[in-house]
Amino acid sequence: MNPHRPPTNFESHVFDALHLIPKGKVTTYGALARYLACRSPRAIGQALKRNPFAPETPCHRVVSGDLRIGGFFGAREGEPIERKIRLLLSEGVRILADGKIDPSCAFRFDE
Repeated sequence: MNPHRPPTNFESHVFDALHLIPKGKVTTYGALARYLACRSPRAIGQALKRNPFAPETPCHRVVSGDLRIGGFFGAREGEPIERKIRLLLSEGVRILADGKIDPSCAFRFDE
């Protein structure tokens, strides 16, 4: 992958949709895929991994379907995940003792 290439049309649609998720809320890879009529939450994750506009284009607001933190810039642990958690907490997202996002912080595109 060329890190300097412009986003594809698909990636641009994914990045645009991220701006619909308000601060203090998260959505899931699956919900974002459904919103974009994409059959693959994994494709969403691959697009988010390539987001050159973060954190202004808030890919950190997308979490796993079970409301766990999920990945961040292709990582599943370490400093990238700690950074994602810090970003979410700074925006008012509540993380429960079991590491999951408080369901009241979940954003639905159909609301």
